[in-house]
Amino acid sequence: MQAGNFALRHPLLTALALSFGAAISLGISRFSYALLLPPMRADLDWSYLLAGAMNTANAFGYFVGALMTPALMRRLDAQAALIGGALLTGVFMLLSGFVTDAAMLLLQRVLAGIASAFIFISGGLLAARLGALHVKRAGFLIGLYYGGTGFGITLSALLVPATLETARDVAHPWQWAWLVLGALCLVMTLLMAIPARQIDGAASAGSGHGHFKVRAFAFGLAGYLMFGVGYIGYMTFIIALLKEQGMDASTITLFYALLGLAVVASSRIWARMLDRFKGGQSLAILNGLLAIATLLPVLTSAPLAVFASGMLFGAVFLSVVASTTALVRHNLPSQAWSSGISGFTTVFAFGQIVGPTMVGWISDGAGGLQRGLVFSAIALLAGAVIASRQRPLPHHA
Repeated sequence: MQAGNFALRHPLLTALALSFGAAISLGISRFSYALLLPPMRADLDWSYLLAGAMNTANAFGYFVGALMTPALMRRLDAQAALIGGALLTGVFMLLSGFVTDAAMLLLQRVLAGIASAFIFISGGLLAARLGALHVKRAGFLIGLYYGGTGFGITLSALLVPATLETARDVAHPWQWAWLVLGALCLVMTLLMAIPARQIDGAASAGSGHGHFKVRAFAFGLAGYLMFGVGYIGYMTFIIALLKEQGMDASTITLFYALLGLAVVASSRIWARMLDRFKGGQSLAILNGLLAIATLLPVLTSAPLAVFASGMLFGAVFLSVVASTTALVRHNLPSQAWSSGISGFTTVFAFGQIVGPTMVGWISDGAGGLQRGLVFSAIALLAGAVIASRQRPLPHHA
């Protein structure tokens, strides 16, 4: 299928529609859990280790999905993977509203993670191809796709507390929040389905697996692995930490909503940098900024510093993901973009498996959540140092 006229004439609207995929895959399916963790942990008497294991289960599913996606996209086009994954994610989110057993919730998180990977990789490929149609705006359009995660975070920040308050007199009010979020995923799927069809998603264009050589991207992959380990601790436990520090519910809602809006803004903030740097410079710079943002709420509970942390974190962390798509786009032929994005997504997912459980295990000991987030910051700093060693491939430099 050739690119439709709509994608050629209206790249911004097309990118916005695609961004609902990122909103579903990460913003709602994964990051809404930070808001649900405190009430679920209190209601079900979980340790931080088990609470972290829920996002580890989601990351494990994402890892499995990332491994499956290249083969899936050789059989189906990218749009089928995108829309099918979004529908499945919405269904699995809905199912969490009907169970309380930890094993069943863990299974739901695994299944939602698998489906989320289908969305995120196929959507990233479509965003990269949209960028190829509009080369001068490619960095912005790719960033806008990933920035859609911020829409999901902000909507979750507004909907989850309101739903919990509305359902406060029923058993397990957090279940109603899962139902609302699942329904939101399904609505977003409908909104992005038609615009997504306007971009070339043919399987043959994404089958260049042999062109992606891991050794050539070793430092970029390792830096991205450490990003996966580090950032997810913050996004899993920051709300629990703020509650422990005594922040009231309305201020936490504002904090998380602003973090989400900063994610959306990040597509504009870093677009020029993503277009300019061909190696691992962007990945290194952004990892370093995330390390600073992660340390701020550890060092002080002052509201100004905490909000600065959230805004900085939001303005940076999804641009790390966009930076790897830009790295692939700068250094590989278009037929290898699918395998390149899948390769980076796989190491990202593996890092996320480690992060939440490690931070939860550390947080159950002396030092609590603050010490757990120090581990996250160290991982991010290591990722910055490693990524700085990634050079452009010679024939694309």
